[in-house]
Amino acid sequence: MDEIILDAFGKINLALDVLYKRHDGYHEINTIMQQIDLKDTIILRNRPKGISIQCDDNRIPTDERNLVYKAWEKMVEETKKERGLEVIIKKRIPPSAGLAGGSTDAAAVLKGLNILWDLNMSQKELMEIGRGIGADVPFCILGGTAQAKGIGERLKSLKGFSNKLILLANIGIEISTKYVYENLNLKRKGSPIDIDQIAKYIEEDNLIGLAKNMVNILETVVVKEYPIIEEIKKEMLEEGALGSLMSGSGPTVFGIFDDEDKLNRCKKVLEKKIDMVIATKTI
Repeated sequence: MDEIILDAFGKINLALDVLYKRHDGYHEINTIMQQIDLKDTIILRNRPKGISIQCDDNRIPTDERNLVYKAWEKMVEETKKERGLEVIIKKRIPPSAGLAGGSTDAAAVLKGLNILWDLNMSQKELMEIGRGIGADVPFCILGGTAQAKGIGERLKSLKGFSNKLILLANIGIEISTKYVYENLNLKRKGSPIDIDQIAKYIEEDNLIGLAKNMVNILETVVVKEYPIIEEIKKEMLEEGALGSLMSGSGPTVFGIFDDEDKLNRCKKVLEKKIDMVIATKTI
């Protein structure tokens, strides 16, 4: 086999709490990740040596800064054999948006090379390699719905939560994840976020219970800088969303709907103010 084409699905966080800063400099989190049908397309082709990365979005780096490059490097290290690769990325997931656009592309490369190079690695082995690339990469290999702890690498699959209607609104500003975490108040007062209860709503397929209790602690930082995040959430709720939340470190806001007409109406309202509004669903 000389070529393989893969879908690289985005993700949203249905809940996210940050517990403390670890000795290694990372933050301990407890979150629920959900794969969505918004996806990039990744084309992989063998070549004699080296790596070539092409992308139809000029905001995306095509050198060693791209996690795709790191994924190829890791697989070359694992196999102890120098092999070349051509990667073509058809980008649909906006960058720096809290949707794991870079991580999911890297995950697709790991999965694709496993097939293209006939490596016969297990999903668990691929996830372990993914840990060395980025915190969201293991989830993007696993897919579906999962509760994640640690820096996002300790994953527990939850009962499927597919085909739920999701509306994404992205204000087109790239937010530094590092900045958000560095400015988070970890000594905040108030009740801890009950992520386990939110996971239970998902397992019970209780859409309303989930939607009414979604929390993302990173909003406390981002909303101060970009009040429009809160305005979009409010607008989604006014237009019939069961719940609305910022995904990851933002700036993408999503709404969960149980009525396609309400979703489409909300989409039209938001499109008057925001360039990128996307209807999708959970998978």
